[in-house]
Amino acid sequence: MASLLERFLQGDRAALARLITRAEYREPEFLAAVDQLFARVGRAYRLGITGPPGAGKSTLVDGLAAGYRRRGDQVAILAVDPSSPYTGGALLGDRIRMRSAEEDTSVFVRSMATRGSLGGLARATIDAADLLDAFGFGRVLLETVGVGQAEHDIVSASDTVLVVLYPGGGDGVQAMKAGLMEIADVFVANKADQPGVDRLVDDIQQMLELRGARHGWVPPVVQVVASERRGIDELGAAIDRHRQFQEEKGLLAERRHGRRVEQVRRDLEEELRGLILEELGFGIWIDGEIRRQVAPATVAREALRRLKGQIGRF
Repeated sequence: MASLLERFLQGDRAALARLITRAEYREPEFLAAVDQLFARVGRAYRLGITGPPGAGKSTLVDGLAAGYRRRGDQVAILAVDPSSPYTGGALLGDRIRMRSAEEDTSVFVRSMATRGSLGGLARATIDAADLLDAFGFGRVLLETVGVGQAEHDIVSASDTVLVVLYPGGGDGVQAMKAGLMEIADVFVANKADQPGVDRLVDDIQQMLELRGARHGWVPPVVQVVASERRGIDELGAAIDRHRQFQEEKGLLAERRHGRRVEQVRRDLEEELRGLILEELGFGIWIDGEIRRQVAPATVAREALRRLKGQIGRF
């Protein structure tokens, strides 16, 4: 029987799904496949979609996927849902609003949990995007949970970031407070058939004047009615312009290099955390110190001193 990796390389989607599951739990079968697959990573264009709850991100993703399929692109969607407090898994709410993508068997849709990641993306989500890239999907759409102030992970995970806003969901000043104004490559004013869309667009543009261009790129504001697929083609054209701009300026390669550096940093931090708390027995010791009513800051300083002593023995 062919191995999971062999079936993956032969285009078996069931093997792809299983490898993503292995990635979520950092199982040896996934870790053994990473190096062999890495040479195949880097061909997909990754599109990040974020914004506040209620902005219509999932409906927009559904429309974008349909548009890319009409162009003949191979499309994959990673919908990042909040983690269940009971199982740690995704709540799967986004998939309910992606009916077209779900019905199109050529579109690969996977819901993933944040698993406590404050940035909205767990490490496994980035690994899953790499797997989809290596599998051969030309477009990978990453939709974040939309928790407002913690969406910055999407910048390092994507080639283009869409920030989706809507009339009545807060003005431009509130969007800037949430940090969303800083990360957008393209703004989407969704639900553009509702009152207040002109005010929303004006607020965004005023904020952009204060922010100024980044590397010479001023994010466009595209009006869309995602539920009716209006404005989707115009949005696709804006995304293509951003891609072309980055390629001409050499920014896309730089962005992707930064993504790899960030992955190394995150992996190293998580592995070191596990080493400190588990292999060196610090977790039990820290718990014991806290139960003795020792101040957390004092425990942390003493833990660092002990760790330095342990490292010095190697």
